[in-house]
Amino acid sequence: MRIEVLTIFPEMFEAMNFSILARARESGAIDIRVTDIRAFSASKHKNTDDYPFGGGAGMLMTPQPIADAIRAVSPEPYAGKRLFMSPRGRVLDQGLATELSREPGLTILCGHYEGVDERVIEGFIDLEVSIGDYVLTGGELPAMVLIDCVARLKAGVLGSDESAVEESFAMDGLLEYPQYTRPRVFEGRAVPEVLLNGNHAQIAAWRREQSLITTWHRRPELLENASITEKERRWLMDRARQDVHDSSQEA
Repeated sequence: MRIEVLTIFPEMFEAMNFSILARARESGAIDIRVTDIRAFSASKHKNTDDYPFGGGAGMLMTPQPIADAIRAVSPEPYAGKRLFMSPRGRVLDQGLATELSREPGLTILCGHYEGVDERVIEGFIDLEVSIGDYVLTGGELPAMVLIDCVARLKAGVLGSDESAVEESFAMDGLLEYPQYTRPRVFEGRAVPEVLLNGNHAQIAAWRREQSLITTWHRRPELLENASITEKERRWLMDRARQDVHDSSQEA
């Protein structure tokens, strides 16, 4: 997958030259290219921002440099998706990450200051994407989050292709089960015995139960759309009633 990033702060993306993403780039599993929007400015001083019409605080990124940069890195016909990182966009979740990982390529526009001229979005952007209901100083950090999330779903990026499957939100919409490594006992806390007996069926059942319990305790709203059986829902209800009973007994 080829990922084009458009930004006025390309140096921020040096952070992607480390760890798993660095190895993925070296192996050719993903191709991340960062382009400085300033290089496309027709202004004498390479300006990329100006005051917004109608007044208001801050500066707005002008359309000309962005439009020319987009045309340069993703000329028509473009088979991939052009994205703009924006707090008003579709919230990034595992489902969206999976959708985007199937694209042949992505072009990601990072805004700054008070945003970008709306005509850029109308004329060039296929999808606005948000990483949460809060505002950051620019789109660079959200773009890196999106790239990391999408890239790890591509074959050959992770050490094991099973890693991307057996994780939170990828397991039928549930949170991930607890995991343990050596030593077997650490500061008086032992690894659950079921993980040591070599019975893969029992281990799988235990992990499923733990995913259900963890999701119910920490993100119960996820259970509404999670892929769980009616038997599992009844089991959770019984577990909830038992927990309430135990709490009342302790009180």
